[in-house]
Amino acid sequence: MVPPTESGPLSGLRVLEIGHFVAAPFCTRLLGDLGADVIKIEPPTGDPVRQWGGQLNGKSLWWSVHGRNKRSVTLNLKHPKAAAIVLRLVAGCDVLVENFRPGQLAKLGLGDVVLRGARPDLVVAHISGFGQDGPYRNRAAFGVIGEAIGGLRYLSDHPPGTSKLAPVRVGISIGDSLAGLYAAFGIMAALWQRDRISGDQRGRTMDVALTDSVLSLMEGMLPEYGAIGKVRQPTGSRIPTAAPSNAYPTADGKWILIAANSDPLFARLAKLIEQPELARDARFADNPARVHNVGELDRIIGGWTKGLAAAEVDRRLTEADIPCTQVYTAAECAADPQFRHRGMVREVEDAQFGSVLHSGIVPHVLETPGAIRWAGPAIGAHTDEVMRELLGFQPAELASLRKEGVI
Repeated sequence: MVPPTESGPLSGLRVLEIGHFVAAPFCTRLLGDLGADVIKIEPPTGDPVRQWGGQLNGKSLWWSVHGRNKRSVTLNLKHPKAAAIVLRLVAGCDVLVENFRPGQLAKLGLGDVVLRGARPDLVVAHISGFGQDGPYRNRAAFGVIGEAIGGLRYLSDHPPGTSKLAPVRVGISIGDSLAGLYAAFGIMAALWQRDRISGDQRGRTMDVALTDSVLSLMEGMLPEYGAIGKVRQPTGSRIPTAAPSNAYPTADGKWILIAANSDPLFARLAKLIEQPELARDARFADNPARVHNVGELDRIIGGWTKGLAAAEVDRRLTEADIPCTQVYTAAECAADPQFRHRGMVREVEDAQFGSVLHSGIVPHVLETPGAIRWAGPAIGAHTDEVMRELLGFQPAELASLRKEGVI
């Protein structure tokens, strides 16, 4: 399968992925969604994520999304002949993305100097747990480690004293995905700088850490601690600086988010729940007062929501123009008309599964939208195609490489 020539704003960009698990593959999926030709190098056994999550006929449904718009090439990087093949591929690529431990690629004969010998202006994105330098450089890490050391896991909890359970995980590999997102942004910045200067043959190198990626999102946590010694605390589902903004129970056992945290919005909410006097109550007259008395305020609002089904609460709040939403499960996301209208939930044909639901493409580029050109491919589905197209290998050479265990 040859990628279409017009399939998004990154059409014509070629990216080599030497990644596994989540961070680097998520980065390249974003680039592939916008039209880049992503060549994913996998071991002959495949990326471990192919075994993760819900399975159908022994195959991962997550992979359908995680590997989409990528050409899968199998290559045993530990084989002595592998490095030369990678370098020949690099010569035809603009970007290389990897997420091995720091220094591991160099041990395989593919350090930055060697890579740039094959392509002087190559943009290289290294994604790792703690970064390419520093005292933690060689420590093992996954996304959950970044979430914990970056401060997110501590805050993802109920308020102190209300629960003895461990701080909860966000529910997805958010640390990995954040790192992949930052890497994609850095790659585009590096390409902009490289390509806008005529005759610039210098490569650029991204050093993206899972830990750094999480810490960078932590709002005022660090300045508050540094200036006034405040250690930000978990607040459960509330926003600590604005009220009301919380999840409230409904009569049918669901939850609804209500964010009526400005004075006009709160006045509307008070009227809607037939207690307009609350907007004039000194305890709730402005945001600081509402935050100070948030427990009582949430009790009042929750008393109203518990008397109605979630859909009815949502309808009434929406008609009153108060920001709200039900807390969606996968089923509700899949059925939502807004997501369907914008193509954020779409049916995609997958050769292994038939029709599969995928999330759509972000960002929406109106003039040259990206496309889901194909779902996650089978292991090595494009090995022969890429080897012939970019390296000129003949069938006999490919057969020999397979016999030797190289591909």
